[in-house]
Amino acid sequence: MILNLSGKTQRLFIATLFTTLATSQLSGCAPLVVGGAAATTAMVATDRRTAGEQVDDKTIGVKIAAEVREILGERPGRVNSNSYGGQVLLVGDVPSAADSQKIENTVKQIDSVKQVINRLRIGPVTELSVRTNDSWITTKATTALVNAQDVPSRTISVTTERGVVYLQGRVTHAEGDRAARAVATVAGVQQVVKLFEYVSAEKILLPQKQSASTAPKEQPSPQVTPATNASEPEVFTIE
Repeated sequence: MILNLSGKTQRLFIATLFTTLATSQLSGCAPLVVGGAAATTAMVATDRRTAGEQVDDKTIGVKIAAEVREILGERPGRVNSNSYGGQVLLVGDVPSAADSQKIENTVKQIDSVKQVINRLRIGPVTELSVRTNDSWITTKATTALVNAQDVPSRTISVTTERGVVYLQGRVTHAEGDRAARAVATVAGVQQVVKLFEYVSAEKILLPQKQSASTAPKEQPSPQVTPATNASEPEVFTIE
């Protein structure tokens, strides 16, 4: 099969393919743990999180990786985590429901974690071909967000697991809807789940105005309202 891709998209695909192949070498008999998943992308520029929140999210990912290795030991498993503003998404494969629950409970105890969305699957590690396809879907979904009009792609994190695309970020309701519609057009996407923190347009502009007038060292975090809770994700229907 020959893919006719633009130079930028081709480079993104090659990067995600190599990432998937590299991490697959680790998933034989020991757990593969990725903080900020291999099938996840989060662009840093113009991120609506404060610098402190971004540091906290990276730290959360490191701590989750250590905790999962401790829980699973040498048993096969694959856990990908992504944290945005303290909202943690867990996807992957674990041996038992008890492991899934223990990982969720442990993550909830980590400093700065506000919410845990547990989408871990009970069963054997997902095949490499499926994981590679997920990485490719993430690449295409990210490109779709970049190309979409009036979508703040640089503050939206994309995670794909078995064709289901999860979107995290700090957006207005209108931005979130536009982002979901853009991703829903991507070939291979089975479902789009919005896990956004919603904020008003005025709250988004407020830190920018304060920065221009007073130049504070760190912008205050806008007031946000979680779009969902862990038990009721907001699913965008693909028609």
